[in-house]
Amino acid sequence: MRKLLEIQKQLLPDLTDVLKKRYAILHQVMMTGLVGRRSLAASLNMTERVLRAETDLLKAQGLLEIESTGMRVSDAGRQLLEELEPLMEELLGLSVLEDRIREAYGLQQVVIVPGDSDTSASTKQNLGRAGARALLSVMRDDDIVAVTGGFTLAEVAEQLSPTLPAPLRDAWFVPARGGLGENMEYQANSIVSTMAKRVGAQYRLLHVPDLLRRDAYELLYEDENIREIVEFIRRARIIIHGIGDAMEMVRRRRLDPQLVEEIRGAGAVAESFGHYFNAEGQTVHHMLTLGLQLEDIANAEVVIGIAGGRSKAQSIHAVLKFGQEDILVIDEAAAREIVKEL
Repeated sequence: MRKLLEIQKQLLPDLTDVLKKRYAILHQVMMTGLVGRRSLAASLNMTERVLRAETDLLKAQGLLEIESTGMRVSDAGRQLLEELEPLMEELLGLSVLEDRIREAYGLQQVVIVPGDSDTSASTKQNLGRAGARALLSVMRDDDIVAVTGGFTLAEVAEQLSPTLPAPLRDAWFVPARGGLGENMEYQANSIVSTMAKRVGAQYRLLHVPDLLRRDAYELLYEDENIREIVEFIRRARIIIHGIGDAMEMVRRRRLDPQLVEEIRGAGAVAESFGHYFNAEGQTVHHMLTLGLQLEDIANAEVVIGIAGGRSKAQSIHAVLKFGQEDILVIDEAAAREIVKEL
C-alpha cells in the first residue's frame, strides 16, 4: 500500500489532495452527527461555495444524506470511512510517526489520530474514539480495568460502543483512585460507571477524596469495606489513564503554594497516577492517595496511556520515559512535537 501511495503522489498529486479533502468532510460530518453547511464550512476552514460542490457530489454518491436541518453521513459513508482509515493514515504520514514513537519508547502499539486536541473539538472526539477501540481490543470478559479521571477519559467513555457482539458481563471497571473534587462528569467514579454501562460490564466505586493526609489515609484504610475495594482495584489487569501537565494538575488540585513551588523546583512536567514526573520520567513527587500504586502499574499486563494536544508533548514524553506504557493513543500535533526530540 505504501508503494502505491508514493506512485499516486508522484503521478496524481491533485487526486491525493481531493481524497484528503473529501475524507475530511465525511469524517467531520460523522464526528458531528448532524451539521449545517455554514457550521461545517467554518470548522473545515472552507468556503461555503466550495463545500456545497463537494457535499453535492458526496450526496450523489450516496455517502451523505442532506436534510432541511443539516447533513449526516449515510451507512455507506460510514463503511467507506472505516475502509479508508488505514489509507488515510498513510497519506497523512501518521503510520511513519507511529512506528518512530513505538520503536523509540519500546511500546507495543501507538495510535495517532489527525489534528490537534488543543484547538479542535472533533480531534478530541476522535482521540476518545481511538482510545475506546484500543481498550476494547485488549479486553477480556473476566478483566478488571482501572480507569483514571479527566477530560480525555470522559471522552473515551462517551465513545465506547454499546453494541458489542456480546456484553462483557463478567468484566469490572474500577476507579484508579479517589476523586479530584472537580466536576462530577470528569471524576473516575463517573467515568467508570459510564464505561461499564456502555459495554454491559460491572463496576465498583471508591468514595474517598483524591488527596489525603497521612492520618486520614490510615484511618480510611482501616475500614474493611474500603480496604477490600482498594485491594480489588490493585488487581487490575488493564489500566487506562490520561496524562496531565504538572502545573495544570497542581492548579486543579488547589495544592498549597509551598508544595506547588517544591514540585515546580523539582522539575515536574507531567502528572499521572497521582505521581509527578520530570522530563526524564523520574518521580519527583507523589500524592498520598488510596488506589493504584506504582508497583501495581508495573504489575499490570496492559497499560494504555491517552492524551492529546501540542501542549501535552513534553508531559507525554516524560510518562513514556517512566517506561510502563504498552499502548499509547495520541493526536498528530503531540506526535510531531515528540518526534522532534528523538
